[in-house]
Amino acid sequence: MRRAKTSPIFPFCNDQPSTFFFPFFFAMAFPLSSSITLSFTPSTPKRHFLSTHFAFRFSQARSQENARPFQLKVQCKASKEAFVKDKSQCRNIPTSFNLSNLINGTMKLENVIAVILILAEITSPLPLAGWDFWSISPANAVLYSPETKLPRTGELALRRAIPANTNMKAIQDSLEDISYLLRIPQRKPYGTMEGNVKKALKIAVDGKDSILASIPADLREKGSTLYSSLVDGKGGLEALLNSIKDQDPDRVSVGLASSLDTVAELELLQAPGLSFLLPEQYLKYPRLTGRAIVELTIEKGDGSSFSPEAGGELRKTATIQVVLDGYSAPLTTGNFAKLVTDGAYDGTKLSCINQAIISENDTGKNGYSVPLEIMPSGQFEPLYKTTLSVQDGELPVLPLSVYGAVAMAHSEVSEEYSSPYQFFFYLYDKRNSGLGGISFEEGQFSVFGYITAGREILPQIKTGDIIKSAKLVEGRDRLVLPSES
Repeated sequence: MRRAKTSPIFPFCNDQPSTFFFPFFFAMAFPLSSSITLSFTPSTPKRHFLSTHFAFRFSQARSQENARPFQLKVQCKASKEAFVKDKSQCRNIPTSFNLSNLINGTMKLENVIAVILILAEITSPLPLAGWDFWSISPANAVLYSPETKLPRTGELALRRAIPANTNMKAIQDSLEDISYLLRIPQRKPYGTMEGNVKKALKIAVDGKDSILASIPADLREKGSTLYSSLVDGKGGLEALLNSIKDQDPDRVSVGLASSLDTVAELELLQAPGLSFLLPEQYLKYPRLTGRAIVELTIEKGDGSSFSPEAGGELRKTATIQVVLDGYSAPLTTGNFAKLVTDGAYDGTKLSCINQAIISENDTGKNGYSVPLEIMPSGQFEPLYKTTLSVQDGELPVLPLSVYGAVAMAHSEVSEEYSSPYQFFFYLYDKRNSGLGGISFEEGQFSVFGYITAGREILPQIKTGDIIKSAKLVEGRDRLVLPSES
């Protein structure tokens, strides 16, 4: 398709007549009841304009009911001739002014200056001030693009972080695209969804041997059962395909969640340990070689109660479940898990600060000052002692921009290290983030897990509330201590 030619003076003016509306502040330069007509020929020989007509009309309503906002109308008309033979004409810029209905029949000096400035801006080869945002560099685009597909839930972020078989990752990507398609209001693209599920089914069937071969022999029987459930089980891909054909968005949503849960279970079987070797200098730290689950029991510091669950009663305590991701942050999760098993967080007080609930910083606890640890998206091992530059397109596998993300605070000594003990729950709020929905602190902290149960009590936690107990309920076998190395 042939692209329309654009004007270097007005980037939005092309070979077709167009109408544009200038901001309100241009209108304020003229009296309330006036009309201005400007006509000129652009000074660019390569653009084939016959003339350009500007009509500025400002009217002052006689009553409040008929009042209209000020408006400037700019119309660009293309030349009827394909080529301009006399290039000298292009260098001349004839202009004419027609000022009528001026208040008291006069124009103030500042109005004349405003007209001159507008003409100077129109005829100048310099770009219009404030229009440079139309050429955002690709490096910065990630900050401003509403299409930036960061995980928005802890479950999604954790699923993407599993280092699994490439076939399983292809199935996962195809299904996760349906999650975005379901958000489209009214007429949903069921045809595209059906294509995604058929693609996932084909990968699953054709790659069966590869998928099962990636599972350790002692877990292969369980993996085979999960595989059958994924393909033709009650909550599998065949059932999801039927829901899409029936165009039932609720059934599609439920079936999709079930299929993705099965995908995650299979991927976890394929990833029994770390997919990379830790640098030798970091083998002195505790490390977690997979996933673990920690349960934190919270009680109110003032003796009050938490709001009841649906149909329940007031609760003196509430439980938060955190999944630790050792695949992406083995040292940070290892240190946290060791502190939990040592009982270091039992009785710890919490404080509420801007967009975070942070634990007290007890320097008397025996934690390790672990280096800042962040796994960049698309990489196979974490970076240490360095932050990510989101403006350059670097995003972490475990993003902070998720409500309920769990991360370590910075060390008081150096921001290249995390605190040995102090952690926080991040209360992500899109209203306080960049235009792409990315937190301004993204890539600056060691995120090591997410709350997967109990997120609803976070708004009820106040300064002075206490972690009554913290327990490692799953994953103790994956925690490697220095003496066990």
